Amino acid sequence: MLKLFYTPGTCALASRIALEDAGADYEIIRVDFGKQEQRSPEFLKINPKGRVPALSTDKGILTETPAILAFVAQSFPNARLAPLDDPYAFAEMQAFNSYISSTVHVNHAHGRRGTRWANDEASLADMKSKVSETMTAAMELIEYGMFEGPWVMGETYTVADPYLFTMARWLEGDGVDIETLPRIKDHMNRMAGLESVKRALADA
Repeated sequence: MLKLFYTPGTCALASRIALEDAGADYEIIRVDFGKQEQRSPEFLKINPKGRVPALSTDKGILTETPAILAFVAQSFPNARLAPLDDPYAFAEMQAFNSYISSTVHVNHAHGRRGTRWANDEASLADMKSKVSETMTAAMELIEYGMFEGPWVMGETYTVADPYLFTMARWLEGDGVDIETLPRIKDHMNRMAGLESVKRALADA
């Protein structure tokens, strides 16, 4: 059975929604950040990066959200969560997910995890003050340049959709006015109505 190492409020939500979308048989293993369980020797054996998500499979442990989302889509082809028969379209989806991972999530983290990059309090405060600007710029690029609509990749839902939804849930806390992003707001509302999303959020 697949095991998803998961913490509510983190990017691991995207992987959990994808597993629900796929109809996968999986188990949730909660990692309590409040108790620093992500830094425990036991968890570091699972993921030496000390982060979630991590997905235990019969072949080993996968980390990094784009990799886990691709794995889910490819492991459950009947769920049609990615354009598996079109290498270019699949790469486009991966490019979107990579942008979320490498840029959007990092922008967000500068306000919550600034100590990854700096120690000086002034530097931390400066990074935090920049989050609203950088998150707004990144989401505007998605809104006007990357989002096909009505789903991320166009008419067909893919594993990119739960990833965008997860980021959109953070926007208010990052000082981004989602009213200025009508397509992303509409996407967020439609995602919230999906049964897979409701199940993933039921005990979040």
